Amino acid sequence: MGWIESILPNVVIYWKEFIQSCSATGQMFLIGGSISLVIGFFFGVLLIITRSGGINENKYVYGFLNFFINIFRSVPFIILLIFLIPFTRSIMGTAIGVKGAIIPLCFGCVPFFTRQVETALATVDPGKVEAARAMGSGTPGIVFRVYLHEAVPDLIRVITITAISLIGLTTMAGAVGAGGIGSFAINYGQNLHHQDIVNVCVVLLLVLVSLIQTMGNTFAKKTTNRSLFRKKD
Repeated sequence: MGWIESILPNVVIYWKEFIQSCSATGQMFLIGGSISLVIGFFFGVLLIITRSGGINENKYVYGFLNFFINIFRSVPFIILLIFLIPFTRSIMGTAIGVKGAIIPLCFGCVPFFTRQVETALATVDPGKVEAARAMGSGTPGIVFRVYLHEAVPDLIRVITITAISLIGLTTMAGAVGAGGIGSFAINYGQNLHHQDIVNVCVVLLLVLVSLIQTMGNTFAKKTTNRSLFRKKD
């Protein structure tokens, strides 16, 4: 332990705060990511089936959802954080800490993920969709057995991209009192001029991003070439 204290003296001093910040980042990532995953998938599927030429074309639903997604995607996250403070406080009872970060994280992540899901599902061969319709499949059947099934590799890739983006959002959330690694790096690293703390936070984030990317690439590779209509040997 002596050599660790010599290399990272301030990290050792603020070890308890460092562990708490890691825990806060993990909570923001898991809670915000889970909510964004569910809502983003739902909206992404809704966009693909209600778009022009979709299996349940509805220009009003598509136009309404598309409009609001474009609005929230165009607002920088740090501005969105500040803008949502009154709304977050009214819903969660606070606008700081992990609890106060969940709603802004969802507003920042859901539009991005929704658009990514829409793009992934749009790569599905329209011929397969038509074939499923010809066989009598309804909307749920086409969504689950064709769109989601055929787009599995692409969906894994967009989930990976979104997860990495969410890591960045949790870090930015720390700048306005959400806690986490970003807050720890700013409050105990930059503000107190402890470069070893900043270095550790950067390395930790690099490791997290690398692990997520590696896992995403591995799962995407394993599911590539899966198809509902693949030929039998």
